[in-house]
Amino acid sequence: MSTERIKVGLFGHGKAGKAVAGVLAEDPRFELAWIARRQSTAGQRWDDDTQVPMVSLTAENVGDWFAAHPVDAVVDFSQADTVHVYGEEVRRRRLMLVTAISAYPEEHLAYLRELGTSAKVMSSPNITLGINFLLMAAKLMRDIAPFADVEIVEQHFRDKPEVSGTARIIAHGLGLESDKITSLRLGGIVGHHEVIFGFPHQTVRLIHNSIRREAFGTGVAFALLQLASCEPGFYCFDDLLMRKIRREWGGLHPVG
Repeated sequence: MSTERIKVGLFGHGKAGKAVAGVLAEDPRFELAWIARRQSTAGQRWDDDTQVPMVSLTAENVGDWFAAHPVDAVVDFSQADTVHVYGEEVRRRRLMLVTAISAYPEEHLAYLRELGTSAKVMSSPNITLGINFLLMAAKLMRDIAPFADVEIVEQHFRDKPEVSGTARIIAHGLGLESDKITSLRLGGIVGHHEVIFGFPHQTVRLIHNSIRREAFGTGVAFALLQLASCEPGFYCFDDLLMRKIRREWGGLHPVG
């Protein structure tokens, strides 16, 4: 698989899914083989933008579809329960799975971890490279200065109902309660996350803005390429990011 394109099946064709499909379809390292969406279709359709087949998959027909249209990896931008549609195919075929569902219930996360005993599974509520680098930097700052005041601000489009799953992950990673998260809903903002560290004589702000949803596709591409060289297991995005950093920079030594 290292010398060939990675064949990908995508679940989810909403705004984020469409953006990810476009990125994968244009990247020569991948072959977007098909897109599965929730709406029932009268036979097989073709996505107008990527020119790949679209299908409605259920637990009853997913096995036949995977047999007829094999892939190396599944990418999920649909909804939490969809993992139970394709999960056993991921396990049986030992596929890579990259899922970017923002708020999995604990029982779904337990199932994903169990799939990781046979397959390569990566789950992240926000799959942009920038936000995961921000999280790493915030953890480092928190470790360096545990005495600093810390607040999280997240801004999203007007109709997003729940508190950002990414903000909750940041809060959890920094040992903060949910009351340290301030949520704003404004217009068509794709995604804004800010971690503010308040010191007696200075303020540090770590900010990430998602300008276009195609940023999710860039993160998916990174995750798939990293997973390809991993052992089966359950990974978070920062596991893959740290793995990359250690491989690229682990041999360097500080000057002096």
